[in-house]
Amino acid sequence: MCLVNARHIKNVSGRKTDVQDCQWIQQLHSCGLLKPSFIPDQLTSKLRHFVRHRDALIRRAATELQLMQKALVEMNLQLQNVVSDIAGDTGMKIIRAICSGEQDPKKLSKYRDPRCKNSEETIEKSLKGHYKEEVVFCLQQALETYDHYQMQITHCNAEIEKRMKEFEDKSGGIPLNGRKREAKKNNIGFDLQGDLWRILGVNLMEIPSMNTQTALAFISEIGTSVEKWATAKHFASWLGLCPNNRVSGGKRLSGKTKAGSSHLRRALRLAAVALERSATALGAFYRRMKARLGAPKAIVAAAHKLAVLIYNLIKHGAKYQEKGPLYFEKEYKERTEKRLKRLAAQLGYDLTPKSQETVQTKMA
Repeated sequence: MCLVNARHIKNVSGRKTDVQDCQWIQQLHSCGLLKPSFIPDQLTSKLRHFVRHRDALIRRAATELQLMQKALVEMNLQLQNVVSDIAGDTGMKIIRAICSGEQDPKKLSKYRDPRCKNSEETIEKSLKGHYKEEVVFCLQQALETYDHYQMQITHCNAEIEKRMKEFEDKSGGIPLNGRKREAKKNNIGFDLQGDLWRILGVNLMEIPSMNTQTALAFISEIGTSVEKWATAKHFASWLGLCPNNRVSGGKRLSGKTKAGSSHLRRALRLAAVALERSATALGAFYRRMKARLGAPKAIVAAAHKLAVLIYNLIKHGAKYQEKGPLYFEKEYKERTEKRLKRLAAQLGYDLTPKSQETVQTKMA
């Protein structure tokens, strides 16, 4: 028995019944035309359930944060204007004090964390509003629900840690050396990067914009091996990060990417967005693609590169070598020069570079 993609067994349109569909599937299977879909092993499947459940809890907690911010705005308390995140230390201390009955802006501003950029006077001005009883009640309800979700996330983190310990050790007892990059928000509460190194035997954090949450999404969706895919191109295509070239009669109808592994693809796309300000080769690639094609297509293209890098690192046990943004610019210039020389040769011309003296004279 095998699980098959329904798009691969689609029959011709027209009158059909369930019996005819079964006969069509049987005929395809007897001819060896059905390719089984990817199914992770039992250990990876268990981890995937916990990781997806944790993501769902984080989204629900974010909804409660939005309800808390809505209640603050209804009371004309513009806390979001003076703190970068109301879920931070300063924001949560002030919200808990308001729910406890404190309504003096001066006393509330004393909960300012020393790392906060705005002063106590600025925070005090933003906390002058109307503390309505009914709105404070809604704020307290949202806070209690948020705390409940945080407790559930903590329990889920403990279960994920247990499952991570069950994977085989591929590090050979070698300690992790190199850059450490933990996720700033929704920290998982244990040494996840060390566990990832032990499980994979490679440090995925060496790749720009990669963090522990993205690597955890990869492990939970794929596992510790990529042998199911022959090449990195097959892997990227399975993720839905390649153009889906629909051609009919020699005419290209569409190049929209097809649906793929949504959880992992979403994680790679989020990692690609972080490349916008990265002083790396991948960052230079993303910025050039964004200027030429726009942000959506640039995100997909950068996510494709990240998927290829992860595939090569895990399959070959290689180490990522950062070449810097100038390397990409140099590579882009060489490709453009070859293309122009080839076009000039087709038109019967010779393309020769200007001498350095001529260029400096014109610049002067």
